[in-house]
Amino acid sequence: MTHNQQEWLVAAQNGDDEAFSNLVIHYQNPVYNLCYRMLGDPQEAEDAAQEAFWRAYQAIRRYDRSRPFATWLLSIAAHYCIDQQRKRRLPTMEIEDWMEEIVPDNLPGPEKISGQREEAQSLHQLLSGLNPQDRAALILRYWYEFSEEEISRTLQLSVSAVKSRMHRARHKLAGLYQAEQIANAERIQDESPAF
Repeated sequence: MTHNQQEWLVAAQNGDDEAFSNLVIHYQNPVYNLCYRMLGDPQEAEDAAQEAFWRAYQAIRRYDRSRPFATWLLSIAAHYCIDQQRKRRLPTMEIEDWMEEIVPDNLPGPEKISGQREEAQSLHQLLSGLNPQDRAALILRYWYEFSEEEISRTLQLSVSAVKSRMHRARHKLAGLYQAEQIANAERIQDESPAF
């Protein structure tokens, strides 16, 4: 911590808002980057960084100067992001809803056709991440509308095993989908020009 940063910290603890603003300016990139890596969404990361600074501002008088300020501040941001992740539900979008979105309208425009094609390719790529029996169970259910009993007979599994596989496959598919969305957001962030 530089001498200026130490002065800003002492002044901020004594109620100097301008000094705290200087700390925010100095630490905004590390806090935002931490939040972005944890949450995977630029807007959520920005909101989380602002919340972390707000919480730090409220607690600055209780900050123990024997601890590194950056560690203290980043721990506030990390804990807030962890709380946000706990509140976040794993995307459990019903596969039926997803499939309905992919089915084309009678007269779709070029952008819609292109978007639907990309969605279908994405879904197929995600399905390839499942083990073969789980993938088969989902395909039989959602593309061919087989009942659990029909899937059971086709895959030579008990009905309870089919239900278990379907549940596990949906959960894994949702996790794969979330990972893909995070990767896409990071790719877009990396491609965006820096200001």
